[in-house]
Amino acid sequence: MVNLGLARITALLKQTPQTWKAIHVAGTNGKGSICAYLTAMLRANEISCGRFTSPHLIEPRDSIAINDDIVSESKFRHFENLVKRRNEEQQIGASEFELLTATAFEIFESEKVEIGIIEVGLGGALDATNVLKQKCVTVISKIGLDHQSFLGDTIEAIALQKAGIMKKGVPCVVDGTNPKSVLDVLRKHADETGSSIQFTDSESDPLVNGLRAELEPHQRQNLTCAHEAFRLACPQAAASTDILASAIRNTTWPGRLQWVNIEKLASRKEDILLDGAHNPQSAEVLASFIEKHLRPLNKPITWVLAATQGKDVTEMFKLLLRDGDSVATVEFGPVDQMPWVQPTSSATLLDTASKCNIVLSSQFDASKNVLSALNWASQTAEGGPLVIAGSLYLVSDIFRLFRSNEG
Repeated sequence: MVNLGLARITALLKQTPQTWKAIHVAGTNGKGSICAYLTAMLRANEISCGRFTSPHLIEPRDSIAINDDIVSESKFRHFENLVKRRNEEQQIGASEFELLTATAFEIFESEKVEIGIIEVGLGGALDATNVLKQKCVTVISKIGLDHQSFLGDTIEAIALQKAGIMKKGVPCVVDGTNPKSVLDVLRKHADETGSSIQFTDSESDPLVNGLRAELEPHQRQNLTCAHEAFRLACPQAAASTDILASAIRNTTWPGRLQWVNIEKLASRKEDILLDGAHNPQSAEVLASFIEKHLRPLNKPITWVLAATQGKDVTEMFKLLLRDGDSVATVEFGPVDQMPWVQPTSSATLLDTASKCNIVLSSQFDASKNVLSALNWASQTAEGGPLVIAGSLYLVSDIFRLFRSNEG
């Protein structure tokens, strides 16, 4: 179960130096993309870096990258075993996420990275990653309603939890498109903490302006946050936007507005859109992208949808679905090291869709069979747009299918 607090992770890392500087990234949506952009900027300037993001896509090792390459299996196992042994010998009782966080920090130290890019797991103040000793910049991306049972029922309460990553004397970059009530909470906490705060404006960022036509609105916001954080962390390398622009053009973040080919899995030649949108705010971003790029094709969209228990599925479906669309619902499989994460039943998802005042063309309950959902959707779409969404864990299942097919 999720068990927030810093006592166990502090004990785990008591003897571990942190000689690298850290960029700490919190928020509800956009964190992963900001981390990817930061990695690209650092590598374009030949600055060695580690990246720790969550949740993992296929296996826990995916969470840890050195210079944009996932850490090797042997190195991961070596440090994972070291951390687990320490946990047992000292009877710390650390959670799986705390063990993974400590493993990442051990690997960063071993690799002697200059900068670690660290994504918050959940919230901020009491998240295991908040044990960082050498923060040089903190970043707070777009904040929305998610994980209310842990973080609070209002967007302001959630913002206060995220603000917990701020540190005295460490600048904090905040997505300036957040609601005023959120910005007020963050500004007040920065004053109390002694952190300088900068609200971003994508209109005035030269890097973003140079790439504006190639980016979706939310990507501009995320890139502005990343660029400002990079300039603060590495002022000596921030002058040339040409080098950065080239790096950003080549940046991808798996499972976010990603076009993939499933011909080896199902009877479909055309690419499909894969997106891990799993809360109303990220569903709004996906809906905007679809309205701009797919709806103008004047063909109904076929969906494969899953969701984690406790998510606001009704609001997501209202944003995404339109009359004439077809829907297959499915349940993602067990999540490695996160047994408390459970899927909403596929029958419940279909029932929710039917209550959204949307007339579906066809629907299919695939239960726990993701491959069956893909095949049904491919046949139903008849070459028209096909979108997989609702959960990053469903995205993980798709990538696992790709990998097992290759194997």
